[in-house]
Amino acid sequence: MLRIGFVGAGNIAQALAKGFIAAGLTKGEAIIASDPHPESLKKFEKLGAQTLNSNIAVMNQSEVVFLAVKPNIVPLVLSDIKSFVRRDKHLILSAAMGVTLTSIEQMLPPRTKVMRIMPNTPVIVRNGVCVYVCGSAVKEEDEIITRRLLESVGTCDRVPESIMDAVTALSGSGPAYVYTVIEALADGAVRMGIQRDMAYRLATQTVLGAARMVQETKLHPGQLKDKVTSSAGTTAEGLYHIEKHGVRAALIGAIEAATLKSQEINKKFA
Repeated sequence: MLRIGFVGAGNIAQALAKGFIAAGLTKGEAIIASDPHPESLKKFEKLGAQTLNSNIAVMNQSEVVFLAVKPNIVPLVLSDIKSFVRRDKHLILSAAMGVTLTSIEQMLPPRTKVMRIMPNTPVIVRNGVCVYVCGSAVKEEDEIITRRLLESVGTCDRVPESIMDAVTALSGSGPAYVYTVIEALADGAVRMGIQRDMAYRLATQTVLGAARMVQETKLHPGQLKDKVTSSAGTTAEGLYHIEKHGVRAALIGAIEAATLKSQEINKKFA
């Protein structure tokens, strides 16, 4: 059983920990987390995990260490743990947005095994999207461990670091866009007379079902859209309204804006 540590116990750390436990890869008592915020630690304690305020204790008691802190905190955390990193023991997985592998490796002892990961919050229900980039000292067995962990909570792909900002914008931020779409669909249904609880239920299942259709049929989304759209029908009218009001352009723009923001953060640590 892997001993897993979390430096930072916020939302993404909690989601990963819950996912790993649900997948049977570890147990709560094999997890240790550090964070300065008591409310975050309480959520880890409910999982049966050990919690404390010491990043150093996390290093001493863990083999795989998730760095799950805000980008601006990364230098402080790495300075704190640097002297306690053991190259023969530790695999460090950084989920810090916009902080490059080169930057992290430069702040740690030479040949430290570091990987950069980008999971999204649906890992908590084991339907997340995860990608990773291997650092210069990572070996095949380290990659196998990382894939085993991330695949237990969703899909997992190795990607070049050059697209990490775009991945952050798409799958990292993407759930928020989808939640907004579900909320808007439900609001529209309520406006047309459907009760609120049913509107959310129908909108949620519609999005889930449509996504599964794309995933399982392997058809282009445009093909599936055309199969639903009858001549002069309700779907055609709704699609016309969507195009008229630039919904597609807004979503495309959201990916661009979020990518540029990630790149901006990236430059601060270059």
